[in-house]
Amino acid sequence: MKLLVINGPNLNNLGNRNQAQYGNFSMQDLEKALINEFPEIKLEFLQSNHEGEIIDAVQKSASYFDGIVINPAGYSHSSVSIRDAIEECSLPVIEVHISKPFSREDFRHTHITAEVCDGYFSGMGILSYKSAIFALKKSISEGSFGSAG
Repeated sequence: MKLLVINGPNLNNLGNRNQAQYGNFSMQDLEKALINEFPEIKLEFLQSNHEGEIIDAVQKSASYFDGIVINPAGYSHSSVSIRDAIEECSLPVIEVHISKPFSREDFRHTHITAEVCDGYFSGMGILSYKSAIFALKKSISEGSFGSAG
C-alpha cells in the first residue's frame, strides 16, 4: 500500500509556530513518527505553500497511490480549487488538522475541503495523521471505503 501525505501552507514551520496550537514537533518529526508507526506502508510526503502544487499532486495521485491524507491548513477554509481536485479524485482522501480548528477563530470553522473528503480527524496533533492512515489502511485493505460498514 502506498499513501500520499500532503501538508499545506506554513506547516513547514512546525516546531517554530505557536506551540500551544501545533505542538513542539517539526515536519521531520511528524514524518519520522508516521514512518515508524506504519513500516508496512510506503508513505510519500509533500509539503507546499503553493495551492497549485497541492492541486497538481492530488490530480496526479491516482496513478501512483492508494489513498491520500491531506492537511490543507489555511486552504481548507478558502480553496475551492483544492476542494474541486479532491472531489474529482478517485482515491479515498482523509483530511487532518493538528490543532482543533472549531475551537479557534470563527473563520476557521468552515472547511470547504473536508466536505468532499471521506474522513476527517483534528485536534490530536500527530495522532490525527496516525488515525487517518490507520483508517485508510483498514478501509482500503477491506475494500470498504465509502460504504456504511
